[in-house]
Amino acid sequence: MAKPRTAQPVGPEAAIFGARLQALRKKRGLSTQALADVADMSPSFVSNMETGTKVPSLTTLVRLAAALRCKVGDLVRTLDEHDPATLIPKRS
Repeated sequence: MAKPRTAQPVGPEAAIFGARLQALRKKRGLSTQALADVADMSPSFVSNMETGTKVPSLTTLVRLAAALRCKVGDLVRTLDEHDPATLIPKRS
């Protein structure tokens, strides 16, 4: 019997974005379900973005920003604090 796979972050940028999304959601006093309802997406997708296992599209970023009453830049600002070279995995 195969072991169930544990979802891993897509990359460091996804984990950084996810932490920022979760912080903004909590700052607004929203549950995962409430944010999902306002942004018209599934709670599991919100949760997966927060854990870095899913990466949002531009459309999703806009919907999240509207739901959180912030700018898209507020969602991705923390990525500016990192050297871009450290966020891009090296090809083997």
